[in-house]
Amino acid sequence: MRILSLLLIIASSLFFTGIVIRTKSIFSGRKGPGIFQPLKDVWRLFRKGAVYSETSSFIFQIAPSIYFASVLMAILFIPFGEFPGVISFNGDFVFFAYVLALGKFFSILSALDTGSSFGGMGASREALYSLLVEPAFFILMGSFALLTGHTSFHEIFNALHFGSYISYAIGTLAAFLLVIIAMIENSRMPVDDPKTHLELTMIHEVMILDNSGFDLGLILYATNLKFAMYGAIIANLFFTPGHELYYSIPIFMGIQVLFAGVVGGIESFMARFRMNHNPQFIFTLTSISLLIFLGVLLMLGKII
Repeated sequence: MRILSLLLIIASSLFFTGIVIRTKSIFSGRKGPGIFQPLKDVWRLFRKGAVYSETSSFIFQIAPSIYFASVLMAILFIPFGEFPGVISFNGDFVFFAYVLALGKFFSILSALDTGSSFGGMGASREALYSLLVEPAFFILMGSFALLTGHTSFHEIFNALHFGSYISYAIGTLAAFLLVIIAMIENSRMPVDDPKTHLELTMIHEVMILDNSGFDLGLILYATNLKFAMYGAIIANLFFTPGHELYYSIPIFMGIQVLFAGVVGGIESFMARFRMNHNPQFIFTLTSISLLIFLGVLLMLGKII
């Protein structure tokens, strides 16, 4: 059953972005495309050949595959309720974070490899935002490790139970924090606008302007997988041991749909921040994670 989490995340990724776009269409009063239209776009790109600039090296050619493989590798660590991920060991959430960082590193190298000034500008911004969001994730997972006494995803979520007002507050803040981290890591509103066409304000989109065909399809589908991956982490917060699969799987898929709806709602009603406000906004996530850490200390009786 270790592969169950991987299969559910892949299944969720097939409709996740479609629900986000559909939600935005409903809120803006438009009919909009079908739920599976983004998947059809990716499939169309998979059937096309890639075009490479003469100024780029082999790094530009292998970077999309490494980026996609890093996301797929990270998903293997995500458990599903009582079932561990395909790969599980003590401290695996640290390896999880740095596998994703490896993929981000190669995507940044790819943007720099083209020799485009816009690509370098977007790469520096994305590197900064990833740097600022990293402490929030580690403080969050470190707090859960302190609370449960375990250091792997599976053991942490399996031992994590909410039964008091403080624990409910911690769970709510953790879910909110993971949603915002997912928005930032996928370069969505309010940090970045995936629909913008002004290179001076683009972040992730300007990094992949030179990618085409199969490579671009890998990058776009990796975004779908990353969203579903963070949705799976959020879903694990709400699982309780002892429930059967016919109960857990609908909860998992329901949380994924709700997560996609929340992302669509945020992008519909929030304006994009000014570029110089983004670091301040991202750094506040560390303050929220410190509140979670404080709540864990209260639950453990370390603070009177």
